[in-house]
Amino acid sequence: MTGEQKAILESPDNAILQEDIDWIAEAFPFAGDFSGKTVLVTGSTGLIGSQVVKAFAAINRKKDTGIRILAQARNEEKAQKVFGTLLKRGDVELVTGDVQEQLPVDGGVDFIVHGAAPTGSRFFVEKPVETIHAILGGTESILGLAKDKQVSAMVFLSSLEVYGTPHPQQEWMGEADFGSLDPAKVRSSYSEGKRMAECLCVSYAKEYGVPVIPARLSQTFGPGVDYADNRVFMDFARCALEGRDVVLHTEGRTVRTYLYTKDAVMAILYLLARGEAGQPYNVTNRDTAVSIREMAELVCDTVGEGKVQVKIDIPEDVSGFGYNPEMVIRLDPSRLEALGWQATTGLSEMFARMVAAFR
Repeated sequence: MTGEQKAILESPDNAILQEDIDWIAEAFPFAGDFSGKTVLVTGSTGLIGSQVVKAFAAINRKKDTGIRILAQARNEEKAQKVFGTLLKRGDVELVTGDVQEQLPVDGGVDFIVHGAAPTGSRFFVEKPVETIHAILGGTESILGLAKDKQVSAMVFLSSLEVYGTPHPQQEWMGEADFGSLDPAKVRSSYSEGKRMAECLCVSYAKEYGVPVIPARLSQTFGPGVDYADNRVFMDFARCALEGRDVVLHTEGRTVRTYLYTKDAVMAILYLLARGEAGQPYNVTNRDTAVSIREMAELVCDTVGEGKVQVKIDIPEDVSGFGYNPEMVIRLDPSRLEALGWQATTGLSEMFARMVAAFR
């Protein structure tokens, strides 16, 4: 990479995100495993996919690893906006196409991160058929590509939602622990889709030897989140930034663990380099377990500087919001931590850095 190419940063318009990307490139201990290799990232315009692409690009810039990075996107115009001048550097190439169809990928592929999938709760309830087809069709297509290209490793981005609703006495969820999930609810289209996609992954690993690893991520956020994102963390932050009270449409008793974007990307890199094929891994920060209401109050006190407050307004029918059932679900990341990965960023700092990027 020439000096002129090295001058092109991965996220020049977002100093907070660039700081995170630089940290990953410096701290990741297995960069040498990817030298001269080709990495395909699907869903590359999404929050996590885009930062995986940028992290590999930063590794190239800082460590001269010569990684060829293929960034899959359905919408070329959106990809141009997400990656900007980075596409002129020579190490990031766009692959335009739908993951449910055969992608135009020339040459070999050594590693795959499959992150293309719907993410909006309203979409899950309004378009449940499309949700299921997107998850299953896309995953099977990429598993077929991984089989044909004989990749060294593939990480499938799964979700904590595969666990369903845990038993009330279940304090921590390990990878072998499961709760209940009602397939007769259309909101289960996403959860059931991810469950079946994981089964596809382990089936391809068993029958065809595809070295695929499901990563069960908890809800993840940080710099790089779209300001219009409709997930709960951004809804709270947006209200606080705009000086509006946070309105909950439930009592907010659901408890989850969360994850910072930088930690999620680092976990994915660790799994590509050292994960065990066919084995799922929880990816979360064990120290972030809070209820929805506690998170709302935290945001009001910090981002809102105490000038906004939490209000409860429960409508007669909340089904249209796409909310999951009330639950307490704390993921146990011990299996991932055994590879050497550790979460670095707590909930307050996650919000602080996300908001600083907007400001």
